[in-house]
Amino acid sequence: MGKYVLKRLLHGAVSAIIVVLVVMVLIYSMLDRNKIFSGDPAYNHTASNTRTTYEYARWEAYGYVDYIPYADYLRDLVKAGELDAETQKTAASLGRTPDKDSELTAEYTAKFREYYESRGYEVRRLDADTNKKGRIKDGGNPAMFAVKDVPLAQRALKYFTQMFQIDNIHYVPEETDIGERGLTFTLYDPLYGGEKFSPAIIGNGTLHKYLLYFDDRFPFLHQNLLTINLGESFTVNQGVDVFTTMTESQGSYVLSSITYPTGVTMERADDLHTAIYVEGSRDSIAANAERFTDDYTNVKTTKIGMSRLGYSFVMGIISTIMAYVLGLPIGLLMARHKEGLLDKIGTIYIMFIIAVPSLAYIFIFKAIGTSVFGLPGLFDMESDSKLMYVLPIVSLALPSIGNLMKWMRRYMIDQMNSDYVKFARSGGLTESEIFTKHIWKNAAIPITHGIPASIIFAMTGAIITERIYVVPGAGNLLTTAINRYDNAVIVGVTLFYAVLSVVAIILGDVLMATVDPRISFTDKAR
Repeated sequence: MGKYVLKRLLHGAVSAIIVVLVVMVLIYSMLDRNKIFSGDPAYNHTASNTRTTYEYARWEAYGYVDYIPYADYLRDLVKAGELDAETQKTAASLGRTPDKDSELTAEYTAKFREYYESRGYEVRRLDADTNKKGRIKDGGNPAMFAVKDVPLAQRALKYFTQMFQIDNIHYVPEETDIGERGLTFTLYDPLYGGEKFSPAIIGNGTLHKYLLYFDDRFPFLHQNLLTINLGESFTVNQGVDVFTTMTESQGSYVLSSITYPTGVTMERADDLHTAIYVEGSRDSIAANAERFTDDYTNVKTTKIGMSRLGYSFVMGIISTIMAYVLGLPIGLLMARHKEGLLDKIGTIYIMFIIAVPSLAYIFIFKAIGTSVFGLPGLFDMESDSKLMYVLPIVSLALPSIGNLMKWMRRYMIDQMNSDYVKFARSGGLTESEIFTKHIWKNAAIPITHGIPASIIFAMTGAIITERIYVVPGAGNLLTTAINRYDNAVIVGVTLFYAVLSVVAIILGDVLMATVDPRISFTDKAR
């Protein structure tokens, strides 16, 4: 079994990578890259040369190109000691046209062009954009830059190689004076005054202050030693990693009494366990100097709602349980009373749920639920009412109930026509005993295989449901990202769904082998 699971995991990993590569090809090779500016308010406020440079800067942020402005080239020379600040300032002053450049500027623009063209870049010089009177228009200042398209293979390699990051004590630059680097293990977390038993591993020189810690939030044990990077969101959650976007809490802040490392106590929503290092942040901001003793000042906040994955997972689990609780017994009764009234009604429901598009029946059910039963039609994280979960969960469960009814009825009827059932009847067993001891057990085996997949389907199938009911889940995140052309979020959520699908298939196989001892995944010769 172990060898089989490992083999399936490897195959699944390859499948997930292929799925992500296909999505990358579709996004970066077949879609117009200018679409990313359709919802960008800053883009509409730029013009002339400034608009051109802004386009390349955003294309670089989205991973389309490698873009190097001439000014950045000069700053790198200063850092390398090849230029002083005064010379840099003079060399950076471009003339309206190349023939208007100073001798020093012409020298360094020539070096810039030679350096980057030898490395396969296209070097562009934008002359000043002037009006009829010779004045430079808004955004029309001269500019110079080097640009090169990033190959898809390079982009994909970077994506996967930088996906996992292990924190270490050398994250902070070695020349930075931060005191003694290292890890400290404590049984009494200083954030609790050193009085509460709460084991933690605290780092110095690491990105995160706390690498491992306990608190009162599920799952109670948390770690920052290994972080997952799925790319930076640009529009949906600007500047935040996609994995963080999917896993961080949402809604309004939850205020509590926080005692900071300096001993100051305030009513805030800061989660000090999430503190990360930002060089110079304590001394540059007065509020940080009042609260913190070092540069581990960047913290996340505690919010009232769950994460996007949390909402999708909770509704997926509940809808799956509801589907099995209703679908299996009804399917069983349909098989036992084949051609009866219940069987005919159930068949009509199955045909309806298959034939009618999901978008249509969700809207129908939403209209009935809100008008007849007075249930909330929109999700509200700030509300304490659990009724807002009812319509989304039931909408998710409806297709699964029909699917389970259909397959349970089919498996039961197939088993009823088997030879062992005839022998059981000839042996004097009642129909109830035959159903419960024989037919039900055999029919339930293939149904068991689909339990993990049903949970995954409820989460991935929630894309439309979450959009209609405005549920802040992973499905809604994906549709929002598509509408806003947030490429990183699209790729990240796709990878998440691909991994979930692989895990569901493997868990289904393991669960089926556990239920039925006749099934074995070993390679032993028979």
